[in-house]
Amino acid sequence: MQHDAVEVITAKRDRAELSDSQIDWVIDAYTRGEVADEQMSALAMAILLNGMTRREIARWTDAMIRSGKRMDFSGLSRPTADKHSTGGVGDKITLPLAPLVAACGVAVPQLSGRGLGHTGGTLDKLESIPGWRASLSNDEMLDQLESVGAVVCAAGAGLAPADKKLYALRDVTGTVPAIPLIASSIMSKKIAEGTGSLVLDVKVGTGAFMTDADAARELARTMVDLGTGAGVRTVALLTDMSTPLGFTAGNAIEVAESVEVLAGGGPADVVELTLALAREMLAGAGRDGVDPADRLADGSAMDAWKAMVRAQGGDPDAPLPTARESHVVAAPSTGVLTRLDAMAVGMAAWRLGAGRARKEDPVQAGAGVVWHARPGDDVVAGEPLLTLHTDEPERFERALESLEGGYDIAADRSAYTPEPLVIDRIA
Repeated sequence: MQHDAVEVITAKRDRAELSDSQIDWVIDAYTRGEVADEQMSALAMAILLNGMTRREIARWTDAMIRSGKRMDFSGLSRPTADKHSTGGVGDKITLPLAPLVAACGVAVPQLSGRGLGHTGGTLDKLESIPGWRASLSNDEMLDQLESVGAVVCAAGAGLAPADKKLYALRDVTGTVPAIPLIASSIMSKKIAEGTGSLVLDVKVGTGAFMTDADAARELARTMVDLGTGAGVRTVALLTDMSTPLGFTAGNAIEVAESVEVLAGGGPADVVELTLALAREMLAGAGRDGVDPADRLADGSAMDAWKAMVRAQGGDPDAPLPTARESHVVAAPSTGVLTRLDAMAVGMAAWRLGAGRARKEDPVQAGAGVVWHARPGDDVVAGEPLLTLHTDEPERFERALESLEGGYDIAADRSAYTPEPLVIDRIA
């Protein structure tokens, strides 16, 4: 059936439910360039303001999948499972998680992205490893999944091209927070990717895209329903992102921390979340009899990491880049660190050069923030609390501005209440 853009825009503007044929037509016509950016911007704003029903969201997602190709992993000798995080500060979990799950006998096709704003990108982190490359052909990806069991790479242009176009438009039109558009963007790529099971890490807190737990829960529920409806076993964990993960936010410094986890050490929260997500992925792939903690302890997860890095041209034993300049922030008083704000740390890392403001901006491999205490830890006046790293010392001033008011130290331990890392599970 033939439609036109104004008809679809006014229907959603007036709170009508879009028909299947209206949705199919507008996604296809926009992908082909028949619907102009300003028209799609108006429709995206109408969706943001007036919402969509579950049926509309499912059809919208399906139309975005049908705008491109679908990958097929059915020829692999092992089941597939993938993880998607909605993004946060210090969120290096993909790095230890993919090889860990591979070491448990499940293939992990992890199509990842680059960082934008205060949230770090997995590909940016891995590109700090000398020689490592993000772009693989489909055949290279399939070969690596069969031989190594894990691949972390950039998504090809053929997967959900409608999403790539719409994502860029949402970014510049103030329509990023629309839950129907977030859910369909994430799930169109993940379903087109062809994984058999999917675990979603939906972050909530100051450093997350979703600062409100109810909105995060709604997004998680929407995505789980989309995945399940498309035949992908899908579960979501709601996890805290008020405090940054681990002790590092940056690129090379997060790789180093991930390697510590694979060596059987690393920060307790990073290990906890890696294992929680690994167990969900293994259960989704029918391998819940395997305990991933054993694979961290026996070195097989580290072996899988090294094989994964080498398969993509990287040298896992090469020294990682370090920043030329550093600046220490001393604790202003003695007591207990009760708060370390994820957004403040993320903004500081971004201003030091670890992130980008626009997609085309370069990032510094060695830039970022290291914190020497986590909430609940004792700190001593004059001792290092945070260390800032960058190649360009003129960046320190603005990074320090980001950290103002970003942490609290109390004289008394009773002022600190620990919060759970995993808040909820939605299946």
